Amino acid sequence: MSSSLNPVDYIGRTREQYSALGYEAYHWAERPDTPPWVPLNKSLEESRILLLGSGGAYQRGQVAFHWKDDTGLRLIPSDQPATDVRVTHFAYDLEPARSDPNIVFPLDRLNELVEEGFIKALTPHSLAFMGGIYSIRRTEEELIPAIVSEINTMETEIDLALLVPV
Repeated sequence: MSSSLNPVDYIGRTREQYSALGYEAYHWAERPDTPPWVPLNKSLEESRILLLGSGGAYQRGQVAFHWKDDTGLRLIPSDQPATDVRVTHFAYDLEPARSDPNIVFPLDRLNELVEEGFIKALTPHSLAFMGGIYSIRRTEEELIPAIVSEINTMETEIDLALLVPV
């Protein structure tokens, strides 16, 4: 047996998963240029972090996401326990995430890092949305502008955004 690990064929595995769920092939959005890399200008201990999660998380009492092409956002207080977070999504097995929402929306783990002093703070609210949007146009014209608009209305400094994709 070889001691080296083979990389995961993410695109192949995603195609298999969607096919098994009865969906047509997933169409990957590709861009000609890679976004520019922006290095951190502060240490994590000095940084306020915004959690962005695409796993369909929402707060108890909020309306759940719809199954396909829901481009809405849910603001979730960053200081609430993950036990108050619910999840819904069509593209992954929900049982583990419903048992422990930290799997897809790690509020408890990030708050522990704040308590330990590893990071300075979380923003007062985190942003959750549905990841499996089939329409590239709707993602570009609805979801991304909504995320940017919400970030621009936040009255707190954000040093780093942590995207937890599903």
